[in-house]
Amino acid sequence: MTEYRAASRFQGKCLCGAVSIQLEHDKPHVSACHCDICRRWGGGPSLTLECSDAPRIEGAEHVRTYASSDWAERGFCAQCGTHLFYRLKQGGLYAIPVGLFDEGGTWPFDLQIFVDEKPGNYQFANATREMTGEEVFKAWP
Repeated sequence: MTEYRAASRFQGKCLCGAVSIQLEHDKPHVSACHCDICRRWGGGPSLTLECSDAPRIEGAEHVRTYASSDWAERGFCAQCGTHLFYRLKQGGLYAIPVGLFDEGGTWPFDLQIFVDEKPGNYQFANATREMTGEEVFKAWP
């Protein structure tokens, strides 16, 4: 497990390279979302890095967004279809797929949300904090 003392800068990119994302984060960690929308969007749980500051996006002209709910939208590359972010319309939270970043495999995986919507055909091996959808909405209104 990698430990970060000060904010580190990370850069990720889509599959075709048309869009790159830069952000700074002092304690990157991986979260999994099992909600029906995330699973439909990506074919399985969404593994993301959450940040409260908007990332810097190069190639923004290739980014398209889809309002997936009343409170959030999802961004993707119009050239290759790579998922780029989930963003709350209010509050500034971004959830960015860890697969965009080379370092993503070194970050600790410590949270699963919407576990009440998780299907029974997969299970992660490590112990994490787990939250139901109701608990998520109470914690982040």
